[in-house]
Amino acid sequence: MRAIVFDGSTLHYEADRPDPKPGSGDVLVRVLRAGVCETDLQIIKGYHGFHGVLGHEFVGIALGGALEGRRVVGEINCSCWQCDTCTRLGNPQHCPHRTVIGIVGRDGAFADVVAVPERNLHAVPDAVDTDIAVFTEPVAAAFRIPEQIAVARDDRVVVLGDGRLGNLCAQVLAGLSDHVFVIGKHAQKLAVLEEMGIRTQLLSEMDPVGDRSADIVVDCTGSASGLPTALSLVRSRGTVVLKTTIAGEHSQSLAPIVVDEVTIVGSRCGPFDRALDALEHGLVDVSPLFSDRFPLADGVRALERAQEPGVLKVLIEP
Repeated sequence: MRAIVFDGSTLHYEADRPDPKPGSGDVLVRVLRAGVCETDLQIIKGYHGFHGVLGHEFVGIALGGALEGRRVVGEINCSCWQCDTCTRLGNPQHCPHRTVIGIVGRDGAFADVVAVPERNLHAVPDAVDTDIAVFTEPVAAAFRIPEQIAVARDDRVVVLGDGRLGNLCAQVLAGLSDHVFVIGKHAQKLAVLEEMGIRTQLLSEMDPVGDRSADIVVDCTGSASGLPTALSLVRSRGTVVLKTTIAGEHSQSLAPIVVDEVTIVGSRCGPFDRALDALEHGLVDVSPLFSDRFPLADGVRALERAQEPGVLKVLIEP
């Protein structure tokens, strides 16, 4: 098969990589569309030390199992379902033995075919276009936030970051709070949110000391600067939700967190069923987020394009 492979130092296209061998409980999925994510970009900078086929946002056709012949999306955490974390604690997404599609120990979807545990697959509703369904994983990640914390209608919510995930988190949270505000670096990306009725501001125009009035701040910056900026905005005893994962290191003093009794919440993967429902019924609008698309053979260029300023979602089409 064809694939986009990261070998730990370079990213390259392989025209004749062996097809994945499905493990016990796996189903092969023929990839129709895959999306480039910030995590993919961080991996090629060294995040998680991953080697193999990149890509974890995808739509494909199941080649076996109960959903054979159907369009499907797949949850990325591939758990053992036997350990204490999976069974007694009911947290399979945090299984200590898990692999993660295109991120940890398992090849991903920038390829013709990807192997996915059958229990991870979800059928895509007929009414949801394949391009739209590519966003299922990041939309689910946005819906993870209200699973973790209560968001009230009068809460003052700031989303840091105007990229793909920042936009989706802002849309989801705007359905729960009347006071969602996005701070970002790119006027073009902020304009997309403004057209959706979500207030925005350029980071360069923000008060450098912050106003410390936000009840909730969500860091979607993809940068080590996100946490200190969030702490300059959140009120005492407020909550900071961290969505950022980077290849670098944070160097944040913990004293402000302790003194102000700020709650820090790590937030990762979310509910696919809720995401698909939101996409099917137009509760989240991803149509303004498409920037470009490339055939699989030009996948290296696709990842380069995704790193350019002002670019939102880049698709790869096997």
